[in-house]
Amino acid sequence: MTTTTAAYGSWPSPVDAALAAAHDGRPEYPGVVGDELWWTEPRPAEGGRRALVRRRADGTEEGVLPAPWNVRSRVIEYGGLPWAAVPRPAGGPLLVFCHFPDQRLYAYEPDAGPDATPRPLTPVSGTGGGLRWVDPVIHRERGEVWCVLEEFTGPSPTDVRRVIAAVPLDGSAAEDRAAVRELSDGGHRFVTGPRLSPDGRRAAWIAWDHPRMPWDGTEVQLAEVTPDGTFHGATTVAGGPAESIPQVDWDAAGRLLLVSDRTGWWNLYRAEPDPRGGLGEQTALCPRAEEFGGPLWKIGLNWFTPLENGLIAVVHGKGTTSLGILDPERGALVDAAGPWTEWAPTLAAHGTRAIGVAAGPHSSYELVELDTRTGRTRVVGAAHTDAVDPAHHPEPRVRTFTGPGGREIHAQIYPPHHPGFTGPPDELPPYVIWAHGGPTGHAPLVLDLEITYFTSRGIGVAEVNYGGSTGYGREYRERLREQWGVVDVEDCAAVAAALAAEGTADPARLAVRGGSAGGWTTAASLVATDVYACGTIIYPILDLRGWATDETHDFESQYLHGLIGSIDEVPARYKERSPIEHVDRVTAPFLLLQGLDDVICPPAQAERFLTRTAGRGVPHAYLAFEGEGHGFRRADTMVRALEAELALYARVFGITRTDVPDLEYRT
Repeated sequence: MTTTTAAYGSWPSPVDAALAAAHDGRPEYPGVVGDELWWTEPRPAEGGRRALVRRRADGTEEGVLPAPWNVRSRVIEYGGLPWAAVPRPAGGPLLVFCHFPDQRLYAYEPDAGPDATPRPLTPVSGTGGGLRWVDPVIHRERGEVWCVLEEFTGPSPTDVRRVIAAVPLDGSAAEDRAAVRELSDGGHRFVTGPRLSPDGRRAAWIAWDHPRMPWDGTEVQLAEVTPDGTFHGATTVAGGPAESIPQVDWDAAGRLLLVSDRTGWWNLYRAEPDPRGGLGEQTALCPRAEEFGGPLWKIGLNWFTPLENGLIAVVHGKGTTSLGILDPERGALVDAAGPWTEWAPTLAAHGTRAIGVAAGPHSSYELVELDTRTGRTRVVGAAHTDAVDPAHHPEPRVRTFTGPGGREIHAQIYPPHHPGFTGPPDELPPYVIWAHGGPTGHAPLVLDLEITYFTSRGIGVAEVNYGGSTGYGREYRERLREQWGVVDVEDCAAVAAALAAEGTADPARLAVRGGSAGGWTTAASLVATDVYACGTIIYPILDLRGWATDETHDFESQYLHGLIGSIDEVPARYKERSPIEHVDRVTAPFLLLQGLDDVICPPAQAERFLTRTAGRGVPHAYLAFEGEGHGFRRADTMVRALEAELALYARVFGITRTDVPDLEYRT
């Protein structure tokens, strides 16, 4: 194929913003209902709702609920497992789900006929954020669904309690909160849903309290389940302030399985419950310097699931992840074959088969089934299809850079790539450094059409898994302790400088961008370094003191204790690190994107930042989106945001483009 030489950033591309937006998001929360596979998936063109989809036995896929039903929970704002369903001998399956707009639990019988509609199981509360539910499990024999209840007790985001609760399936609690049975005692600020032993006599769950985050330290609670369905004698049997346990479950023999990072890596353990209480010896089933778990950002995530043949399906790896089948008796682990480099922490079991959600450098997230009898994998839902000729996809390079003090920095580099275009031999390409959110998170090695949107136009992208990222052990994760705004900024800048020094990137045309905690890193980078020519700041944290008091939600309201230090002990650090306190140091143009319904990183911070920036002569643009919260979900929002970002780079990098609207800049 003949290639045309043209300036980097000016290449035409078949990947427009609408195409990238249409493929944003991924399927989540697979579950087996009889012989069917169900899961949730995004609908950007339908106001960003989450649809519930079923794959029937004949392989056809269809929606379980019509629009506008939106299957998504708001517990801890990030949500979690929002649905459960069980087959019934007659009349089809029974579904219980959380509807996003009102956060009520509903019951629905999708095969009961055209007149069937969801009926509410829980009431609405006008107090604070109301009543919210997540991680449901249906107990038909008791006529209940057991789940986590998040109940606001006052107007503040931190006026909240969380308990494990039992909701009657007969709808008696729809108008009467008193009909909900509380199973746990409310002694912990955060809880996950209970996991019942095979004989139904014990329940295990995870709990933790402020100021810890779940990747800092959690506890496993174990209780007896009495014949009347109440919990008795709940005790802590594993974990602690410096041990993170993100998942517990049971094997078929009634032994407790748990993931713990007590060795510095999240590994899988097994223990016999002691009849007198507590646990027996906890045995590591496959001790490795790899992660068999991850950060519990949502309630109900799972990195392992037991299969009926005694094997255990596990998501594991270092940097990238694989789906493995573990023989717990021999400690042998065999990985599924296939092109996937990232498996989401959401697994389901169907007999001897494991189902997960996976993606790779050339495929988006899809549902994949592994048959442990044959070792074969196949795609069983939300199958990836090439939206454009794959020749336009970039070829990522996994690299390790050296940062301050000789520390390692992990990154994925996506060079500019187009099958029909190349840059001039005397020109280096511009690059954008992407800082992921969290910051306790990870940039996965997967196909992302937002990245292709830039690389296919001749702009390189570098995703940096800076110190503090997950996937590389607790020591790497702990690098950010009290160093947020320092280590993340330094690591991103080190990668940018290295790309420039080696002749990969144009040192005069480097940008930084990120959302949420990545928005913080972007703003902090513009304040603290002169590496970047511009930046895109997306629903960011900008004011630490505001965020540490009353400007965020309960789950992260004390996150800064670990990231910065206690505000009572190091108040000066909160001022020194906050970008809003140093707008005078910002000299590079920037774009600020904000959802007006964001309760995690509220628009008030963005607006204060803009007020202090006004009149300083630094070109900047601000786009605020009605109806968007933390993370853009609507197609029209994503299109406008992506085109605005490209318009910023075109202006600052001196690129001529006519396919995106100009930005209205302030100074």
